[in-house]
Amino acid sequence: MARLDFRAFDADNHYYEAEDAFTRHIDPSMAKRCMQWAEVGGKKRLLVGGRVNKFIPNPTFDPIARPGSLEDYFRGRNTEGLDLATMFGDLDPISEHPEFRNPTARLAVMDDQGLESAFLFPTLGVGMQEALKHDIPALQAAFTAFNSWLDEDWGFDRDGRLFAAPMLTLADPDSAVAEIDRVLSMGARIVVMVPGPVPTDDGYRSPGMADYDPAWARLQEARVPVAFHAGLSGTGQYA
Repeated sequence: MARLDFRAFDADNHYYEAEDAFTRHIDPSMAKRCMQWAEVGGKKRLLVGGRVNKFIPNPTFDPIARPGSLEDYFRGRNTEGLDLATMFGDLDPISEHPEFRNPTARLAVMDDQGLESAFLFPTLGVGMQEALKHDIPALQAAFTAFNSWLDEDWGFDRDGRLFAAPMLTLADPDSAVAEIDRVLSMGARIVVMVPGPVPTDDGYRSPGMADYDPAWARLQEARVPVAFHAGLSGTGQYA
């Protein structure tokens, strides 16, 4: 494969969330309504709103699939009709891949890959708005805690190369504006939402409703782009 004669920008990079990504900074009064860990059937499981969450089958991310293990699948080379679990092959302890949870290690890998900079998006996080849609205050508290963890572990703008995107939800318009103001003050260069309708106490609403104009205006005025990344967004129930 020919190599580029310049260092590329990766616009869709990811990390594996630390186990305390949602719990390290959570308001103690909201802890039981948000994310907790429990042992169920001998395995560590994530509880969201008091229920086992299965968005990520192994939310500890230990072990993990080896990078590139699904290349043949995505290139349409699965001539034997193997299932995904088989194609993942042997798994690695996450300790063998510090770049998935450590920004210094990630930058070193990016240098080897010829990457100059990257947007960083959640892996587990993009399923959590839907998981907490029935408890809007808990949803907002969870995202606020997550964003504090994200800035602490990765940084919203690390060395002008890693741009971790804080997660936003418009579920409560006033809280959304407050969180936007907070992450902008912390140096956020990009934010991320899941594509789809906004969960509210009265059901789903369009993100284009006037109630959300102040949130969009804040981001527009700050010239901070919004990334819409695939995840659980509520649309699956209509399929």
